[in-house]
Amino acid sequence: MIRSGKSSDPGESGSGWLKLPIETLVSWARLRDISFHDVEVKTTGPKGSAVFATKDIIDQDPEPLMTIPREMVLSLEGVYNFAKSDQHLQEVLGALGDYGRTSRGAILVFLLMQCTIACPDIEEKIGVSNGWSDYVKYIPLTPLPSEWTDEERLLLTGTSLEAATNAKVKSLSREFENLRSCTESIPWCKKCWWDAKTGLLSLDDWKQVDSMYRSRALQLPGTGDSMVPCLDMANHASGEETIAAYETDGDGNAVLLLRDGKHLRPGDEVNITYGDEKGACEMLFSYGFIEDTMKNARELFLQLDIPDDDPLKPAKQAVCKTPPGFRLFIREGKTKWESEFIWLVCVNEEDGLEFKVLQTNDGGRELQAFWKGSDLEDITSLKSLLEAEPLWDIFQLRALALLQDRVETQLRRLYETEDAIREARAQLPISSQAWNQATRLRDLEWELLSQAYREFEEEKTLLAGSPTVREFLGLDAGDKADDEDFS
Repeated sequence: MIRSGKSSDPGESGSGWLKLPIETLVSWARLRDISFHDVEVKTTGPKGSAVFATKDIIDQDPEPLMTIPREMVLSLEGVYNFAKSDQHLQEVLGALGDYGRTSRGAILVFLLMQCTIACPDIEEKIGVSNGWSDYVKYIPLTPLPSEWTDEERLLLTGTSLEAATNAKVKSLSREFENLRSCTESIPWCKKCWWDAKTGLLSLDDWKQVDSMYRSRALQLPGTGDSMVPCLDMANHASGEETIAAYETDGDGNAVLLLRDGKHLRPGDEVNITYGDEKGACEMLFSYGFIEDTMKNARELFLQLDIPDDDPLKPAKQAVCKTPPGFRLFIREGKTKWESEFIWLVCVNEEDGLEFKVLQTNDGGRELQAFWKGSDLEDITSLKSLLEAEPLWDIFQLRALALLQDRVETQLRRLYETEDAIREARAQLPISSQAWNQATRLRDLEWELLSQAYREFEEEKTLLAGSPTVREFLGLDAGDKADDEDFS
């Protein structure tokens, strides 16, 4: 339904009903009391639409570049305000239960309702038109990796985005089936969405509203996860390239403000940041592109398994609530890493870790971890306990050995799949957008992983020379530590 409505193919019947020319946005904004101050939205070519200055603007100017009334900000509160006058929207939100009371669930359903309202193939009068019923017509399709074809997703093999995208595709399918099961008993939903003959909704439509939301949602101060019309036309730039910032004024309106020290000339683009610290993987996953100026992947997350020969593996998995992996990132040119999980992997019974099954106050039973006889209520505190141990250097060395081995595995997977993805490009229907973004991600992650491998090796060498490690391994002063002894 949505893809057809966004299509510009003159040969496709019923196409183009979910599109409006960006030149008409200013008229739409005026009707909704959205004000532009010396800025405009226009098409830029490959970037789509963007916000530009129309006059000289300095940071001393007290007037916001844009002001969007609170009632036009699409948040959880905003959706339920719209639902007060829309019985059909109320029905769907109510049928979804707890999911319909989350920001994501409510906003996705609202967007789906607006597309349903606009669809000319639905003869029945559905929903109540509002400002967003037209605004969705200005939102372009954003091809996120979760929307790529199976062939295009092959390009992500060996990247940190591979697992995340596969998980997202499964999650979207579950959400869609939940939407179906919760609403197919509602008469109009059954007829317009689910009926084999008259129903128009498909999994692709759910992916499209997910894409609209994820690629344009902002963390608006004082409001939370929101979509802000017109302001969301501003493109991303990080660091010193960021020109403007979004805020909430005293009346709850969303405002776009020029950053301190910035100056705009006519024709300059007004951009915002979607997050300076976001890595290449997250940018591509959420926004469908990787920033042009990005010189490395910035950060990535690699999953890590507890070795199968670890006798405490089932117990560790049962008590650990932290993500099973580690975050790798660059700070000031050096590789850094973060993980609560890895310290649980590094220690065993002989070090002082043990597990006991205890009886709870209500008569139940639960597994509890202990470190040297003391209750380990929070696994995230394990690192601080290990830092106080005489064998801290040993634990660090074990962690580095695990990290380096996992990084090496990822590098090998990237290398070994390179020929396969080039064959896929030659033989399969793969869009240039997916190819360009995926190969750029592969290159950036290769650089980060390679740097991490080298620096982990240097850190291991330094630690292997510490008196604690040498004594633990029973080495003479002239002996050399063997990695296998401590890994």
